[in-house]
Amino acid sequence: MLDNLALGFETAFTISNLLYCLIGVTLGTAIGVLPGVGPIVTISVLLPLTFGLPPEGALIMLSGIYYGAQYGGSTTAILVNLPGESSSVVTCIDGYQMARQGRAGAALAVAAIGSLVAGCIGTLLLAFFAPLLTSVALDLSAPEYCSLMFLSLCCTASLVPSALLKGLVMALTGVLFGMVGTDVYSGLSRFTFGVPGLGDGIDFVIVAMGMFAFSEIISNLVDPEERKLLTTRVEGLMIRLEDLKESWKSMLRGAGVGSLLGIIPGAGVSVASFVAYVVEKKIARDPSRFGNGAIEGVAGPEAANNGAAQASFIPTLSLGIPGSPTMALILGALMIQGITPGPDVVTSHPKLFWGLVVSMLIGNVLLVLLNLPLIGVWIRMLKVPYRWLYPGILVFSCVGILTINMNPLDVALAALFGLVGYIFVKLDYPPAPFILGFVLGPMIEENLRRALLFSEGSYSIFVTRPISAFFLVLTALLFVSILVQILKGGERAVAIGGRSEP
Repeated sequence: MLDNLALGFETAFTISNLLYCLIGVTLGTAIGVLPGVGPIVTISVLLPLTFGLPPEGALIMLSGIYYGAQYGGSTTAILVNLPGESSSVVTCIDGYQMARQGRAGAALAVAAIGSLVAGCIGTLLLAFFAPLLTSVALDLSAPEYCSLMFLSLCCTASLVPSALLKGLVMALTGVLFGMVGTDVYSGLSRFTFGVPGLGDGIDFVIVAMGMFAFSEIISNLVDPEERKLLTTRVEGLMIRLEDLKESWKSMLRGAGVGSLLGIIPGAGVSVASFVAYVVEKKIARDPSRFGNGAIEGVAGPEAANNGAAQASFIPTLSLGIPGSPTMALILGALMIQGITPGPDVVTSHPKLFWGLVVSMLIGNVLLVLLNLPLIGVWIRMLKVPYRWLYPGILVFSCVGILTINMNPLDVALAALFGLVGYIFVKLDYPPAPFILGFVLGPMIEENLRRALLFSEGSYSIFVTRPISAFFLVLTALLFVSILVQILKGGERAVAIGGRSEP
């Protein structure tokens, strides 16, 4: 471990990688502050740029954008009562009330310190558990991987809180689009409709930009702009001892909850922040304080979403299985660099993995130094109208798409996916499971066919091998739980219309 960390420090402390880390966390904070942009859109737009970057620098910068956005989202949640990130929705409840009471500085300081503590804990868990998972994963074969990826896909789709069946439909739709192209085993084209440009399949970058960047632009331009900035001066950014005494236990509990849920595919940072808030309210001596400016209601959720963001890299890097759309984009960046996602990432590319681990520790410290002193800059950024931001994002996206294959068809496909993504959003179909299905679908197919070749066409190999059978049993239990929730009166609306009754 010490030798590996030494390699990580050697990699992360180069001038170029420190610069990539600073760019990533700064950009992540900025897009976290701006409601409606988000890390998914930003990483989608920047994916083409990673062609010309070294693998270590690309991964350090993109991961910095991801966990940096969790920091930035708390700023708007506290000052404007408008979450920059979905994970900061819970922070609005008590954070904005603290700001109205003149304690905005204390809320921002607690959010930053809690994020730092949880980020470091999540990074240490990544350093310890990812290599252990890798050693186990190297002993798995095609049947186990197929069953595990199928379980991951079902988990991700079923944990969409607003629509269970719609999440499953979107995941399967993503799998269908992932099948487009030439079959590796037979050499036959499938789902190409005679278009020669689709022979190699649909590029991941095109799908990501269309489904997230383009559709997000359309969605945000449709909604009217309305932001009410906090007019009072933000003071007291240095955390007081009394506030620290009240919140340090909440920070640790939030870090634990977030790190645990971050490892589970589909749970994500939003679920972690909600669970952490519920935990804090349940164990509080006076639950009535929550919703009226309880500092624990800020510390716990903010620690949870950062702990989950760091821990989500564990299954992504050690197993090659993304647990969220952002992690799918990170895997896409690895594939762009010619690195096959899976256990080999940790063993065959130690500089990449351990450099990322150390860069996360550096990035969390940089984020505290960036967030509190530059709070005035982030507040002024909130005054930038959306109509000024999105034309630049759109032009930058189109140029990036063209640089992939220099093919105008790619831009047309991205626009088509943007329109499809917007329609999905308007129909209340969540786009996140789509991108995960698009990534996991070809992987499931490859391991399925390899397993069937090994067993001479017998599907019994999936149930006769204990680990594979275990994953399939978990999948079956998951489907049973989904069915139970759908058949309940309160969840019937979720299955049909995507809206549940209170």
